[in-house]
Amino acid sequence: MKNIFNVTMHNPLWRGIGYGDFERMFGCIEAKTRNYEKGDIILLAGDRIDYIGLVLSGSVKISKDDIDGNTTLLTELAASELFGEVFAGAGIDHSPGIVRASEDREILVMEYNKVINTCPNTCSFHSKLIENMLRLLAEKSLVLNQKIEILSKRTTREKLLLFFDTQRGTAKKFTIPYNREELAQYLCVDRSAMSSELSKMRDEGLIHYRKNDFEIVDSRL
Repeated sequence: MKNIFNVTMHNPLWRGIGYGDFERMFGCIEAKTRNYEKGDIILLAGDRIDYIGLVLSGSVKISKDDIDGNTTLLTELAASELFGEVFAGAGIDHSPGIVRASEDREILVMEYNKVINTCPNTCSFHSKLIENMLRLLAEKSLVLNQKIEILSKRTTREKLLLFFDTQRGTAKKFTIPYNREELAQYLCVDRSAMSSELSKMRDEGLIHYRKNDFEIVDSRL
């Protein structure tokens, strides 16, 4: 239990909740752990969503396929991050995307209705949990708006530069969570065209990169 708490405490959902309350809450919301191997499907598009998951180890990718079989990467989640809460909170009964294990991983599964509703015992920590969930959903909305802004850019270069800004903050050197194929999917651009644009930006002295490690060279960016 202590190991699970040490991971979950890094997620805003548990802000202000101590270990003693966490132990009692674990049973109150009927939380369970599940293990998956790399490549396993956790949720298929169309699967019923009645729980939220928190990544305890490994990572997961959330993607969506169109009718032509093209895949768009929506996001990748690492340890202590949640998935499913936005869809469950919006009352969407079935998953619009695919949740897949990127590597061997363990998740904490919690029934959404038990998280957002107080229990008969009126546990003192439950109101804090509900408050944290509302704030978390608001933060996720801001992230979604950020991605919409990236995708609204007309050129691949503009999308790349704005994406880099979201990843690096004020740092010049940073690491992105996607390989080239995944980055192209995330930006909704052709991979070859994107790779060509990255090469141009490097040749123009704007950036340096090696695999997933990037550096902004031009001070104007």
